[in-house]
Amino acid sequence: MSVLVFLDQADGHIKKSSFEAANYAAKIAEQLGTSAEALILGTVNDDLAAIGIYGIKKVHTVSDASLNNLDAQQYTKIIAQAVEATGADVIVFSNNTSGKAVAPRLSVRLKAGLVSGAIALPDTTNGFTVKKTVFSGKAFANITVNTEKKIIALNPNSYSIVTTGGTAEVVAFSASIDAAKVAVTQVNKVVGEVSLSEAEIVVSGGRGLKGPENWGMVTELAGLLGAATACSRPVADIHWRPHHEHVGQTGLAIAPNLYFAIGISGAIQHLAGVNRSKTIVVINKDPEAPFFKAADYGIVGDAFEVMPKIIEAVRKLKGA
Repeated sequence: MSVLVFLDQADGHIKKSSFEAANYAAKIAEQLGTSAEALILGTVNDDLAAIGIYGIKKVHTVSDASLNNLDAQQYTKIIAQAVEATGADVIVFSNNTSGKAVAPRLSVRLKAGLVSGAIALPDTTNGFTVKKTVFSGKAFANITVNTEKKIIALNPNSYSIVTTGGTAEVVAFSASIDAAKVAVTQVNKVVGEVSLSEAEIVVSGGRGLKGPENWGMVTELAGLLGAATACSRPVADIHWRPHHEHVGQTGLAIAPNLYFAIGISGAIQHLAGVNRSKTIVVINKDPEAPFFKAADYGIVGDAFEVMPKIIEAVRKLKGA
């Protein structure tokens, strides 16, 4: 019996959300009186033994370049093999793009109960109950899993990492890899920008900025804070900003520590994608804007007057 966590990687580096999932898996193992192990697929440049600081005892690697790009069918088969080899009863994913594609498939293959969007450690005092978000983050549900195998997909940035000393044993896992049914012919990635899905701070703009020519204040503040930039759906739809920056129910769901919403009214569809942010700062000249109800800090004022002052203050604070 053990707990197995899937470590997601991109461009040879483990994603931040996987460190959270690893620490979460280690805490579950501690609750169950067992150990936590990890599995990573593809070629990785990081020091995998260092994963031990998150409580992981062993890291299983399948260093095959054909696995560098997500293939949900291949990943599912290999993870199922690792579950059998390690005897894992609990499998943990990050509830990101990879987790959402693989975890349900693995659930069917293993006949395992799945809780996606988990936000807390399971309650194991009387069974196995996991708290998760429902209705786009507007409510919570406690799900009891009764199957022998249990799968949890942890919402990114919902669990605080606590590191410890120690290193993990790194071992090669001999997996049976089938020929891919999908061939990746080309990968186009945005370069030179902070990854929106992994960003600690996000600066986002809406139609209140009046046009793409005014986006300089968003990118300037983002640059000073080391933040990613984002936008509301209408802004992406009218091509002021690229669609990969669209956050919301129909775009990317994010959970940064700090989210700036500039000139965004805060429609329910937008809130559904950002309401897991730890701190929300809203700047809008309409005092009745719905976003103020969800804000931790709100500034009622014209963004064209407020933003230059914020940028100046940040510059002074950073000595820039």
